[in-house]
Amino acid sequence: MADPERTRLVVLGDAGVGKSAICKRFLYNSFCSKYKTTVEDLYSKEFNVGTNQHLKVDILDTCGNPQFPAMRRLSIANANAFLFVYSIDCERSFETVKRNFEEVREQREDYQMLPIVVAGNKLDLPADHRRVTVEDASEWLYCELPKMRVKLIECSAKDNVNVRDLFKCLLVLSRKLNGTEDQAACPLKRRSSAYVSHTKSSRRAADNAGTATTSGPTGGASGHGRDEHQLQQQQQQQQQQQQQERAKPRSRSLIRRCSRKAKQQIRDTTAGGGGGGGNGGGVDDCNVS
Repeated sequence: MADPERTRLVVLGDAGVGKSAICKRFLYNSFCSKYKTTVEDLYSKEFNVGTNQHLKVDILDTCGNPQFPAMRRLSIANANAFLFVYSIDCERSFETVKRNFEEVREQREDYQMLPIVVAGNKLDLPADHRRVTVEDASEWLYCELPKMRVKLIECSAKDNVNVRDLFKCLLVLSRKLNGTEDQAACPLKRRSSAYVSHTKSSRRAADNAGTATTSGPTGGASGHGRDEHQLQQQQQQQQQQQQQERAKPRSRSLIRRCSRKAKQQIRDTTAGGGGGGGNGGGVDDCNVS
């Protein structure tokens, strides 16, 4: 069983792209230009990520040769984060990264929650050697994987360019550093959280104030939230109008209206009947209820 206090980072990529060179540059600040095939190497390192906070990371450098599919499947199954490496002077290596990601998607149901950094190595090569542009890599990254915790960084293990940034970014995406939990969350979740917060605050304002005037929806709320908010305002206004109508002193107005009507009838009858006295003048009693 994996140690819950340890994070396993698996490095995947084609043979010869510089996976081992990146690991050794980061761990030992060394670089060897002589290529040696890697079967599988495991490195361990402890990071200080804050006050009295340490993170233990196991870095698994895998073989780029497709002859060991069982080892690759096992490493994918036990990974907490992935570093995909390709060489900017080899388009085939970038296609290998795409296949590696498809393997992760097939084996891991939680693949959308896994931190992934895609590294374009050999940035030290002349510009005319480049075969994979940043635009091509970014298009695949942000069109095919829009909801994932993923980042693209070009680096050079030879010149030690952006190598530390690769691993720092993985820590941030893993939300192991202080204050990075909200930043690493997906946009859909941020929009959902904004809508929930606005709904709760609007209801509290309506209950406390007892009026129809409340604050408008936040920028993160959807159009459906604004419609629901307007409907609640209209319902509150109708209820207030009904309460005001019921609270009016109708009995006094009714008495005044009936009294004026009765007096007018008396005057009309008196004028028409020659001023006969008592009830004999034909005037009925005016009963006001």
